[in-house]
Amino acid sequence: MYQVAIVGRPNVGKSTLFNRLCGFRKAIVGDEPGITRDRIYGSVQWNKKSISVLDTGGMIPEAHEIIPERILDQVAAAISESQLVILVVDGRAGITPLDEQLLPMMRKTGKPVWTVVNKIDSNELESHAAPFYQFGTEQLFAISAEQGRGTAELLDAIAALAKEPSTEAETESTAAVEEIGIAVVGRPNVGKSSLVNRLLGFERSIVTDIPGTTRDSVDTLLMREGIRYRIIDTAGIRRKGKTEGRTEKVSVVMAQKSLAHADVALLLLDAEEGVTKLDAAIGGYASESGCSVIIVLNKWDLVKKDTYTLEGFTDDIHRRMKYLAYAPIVTVSALTGQRVTKLFDVIRQAYEARRVRIPTGTLNNMFVPETAERFAVQDSNQKLGIRYITQARSDPPTFVVFTSGKDRLHFSTERYLVNRLREQFGFFASPIRIQQRHKLRHK
Repeated sequence: MYQVAIVGRPNVGKSTLFNRLCGFRKAIVGDEPGITRDRIYGSVQWNKKSISVLDTGGMIPEAHEIIPERILDQVAAAISESQLVILVVDGRAGITPLDEQLLPMMRKTGKPVWTVVNKIDSNELESHAAPFYQFGTEQLFAISAEQGRGTAELLDAIAALAKEPSTEAETESTAAVEEIGIAVVGRPNVGKSSLVNRLLGFERSIVTDIPGTTRDSVDTLLMREGIRYRIIDTAGIRRKGKTEGRTEKVSVVMAQKSLAHADVALLLLDAEEGVTKLDAAIGGYASESGCSVIIVLNKWDLVKKDTYTLEGFTDDIHRRMKYLAYAPIVTVSALTGQRVTKLFDVIRQAYEARRVRIPTGTLNNMFVPETAERFAVQDSNQKLGIRYITQARSDPPTFVVFTSGKDRLHFSTERYLVNRLREQFGFFASPIRIQQRHKLRHK
């Protein structure tokens, strides 16, 4: 796939252009400079060509703070794996010293460089693009990423460089690869980006001791033993009312959206600090999303341990997060790599379990007589009990229970059904949904 890196100084509209090219909002945009920090991947099909687009953070070459320095590392990585570099500049602001400083840096990469003059929102503003011709790059485009003006022409030019799929066999084999979506969630600074980097085997996300370093949901594809994993490093989720500014609020929403589209959630906890109220709240988000959930106790190498340490942690987690009693607990150290690769086995097991389908006959032969005897009650001469049960869907496993009577089954009956389903069929790490349908039985 032909790959393009979008680079430039802060606040020139790189993420707005990225979202426009990809056709949907993936990168967070706003008036605050420096929102994007990690490199973010997107893709677009244009003129029957597949194009990969990388959004990068705003570059400040001589900054000595840790995040700007790490952003430069991320930009360098994006350029090294791309075939084309798009240098975005602000047409309204004109040429700035920082633009002039970035240009030779781009040329030294040896990759072709195009200049994209953004914020040219009308014909009257097109003259603002003229000064940038002195950059001498291979091509120059005057566009408005906000309005979409000129972006079709930009995509036409990129697609002209992209190649057709090499062989039909290659296309078919790529389509056949199974993909597992994994959302890494947790409160700020529990080690999410460190864990993602360790899973991938390289520094994909910026890691610092500063809470809230990751703001976008950053996803990366990884091939391992014939399985494709889409690993999503989400922003740290804070308590409502504790988010500072619009950017962090949007980060939380996007983290929740990442959960909604993932198959498996890795809920990261800090073993040194133990389970907090915020951990419990995030666990609730993960459970409600329908993801399979794996609880990952990070920083396990820093915990003083004896024979009962893990048992104590497990009891505390189950007490604070009763709704995640089905979630397995894995202890790791993202810093040292201890047991991190074991997570892939647990993730595969969770993914396979959530897709299991149980035949309707098996369910009814087991549950209908069992629950009728155990839970049937008399209420105004209407017998309340389970008449029929079927699995409506998998991913997550969802069962529809048809009952007689006008009242809902008691929550203890639902809990009994869920426990029996787990006992009989596993559904490792997966939530189980029960939906009720009522039908009055005629005398």
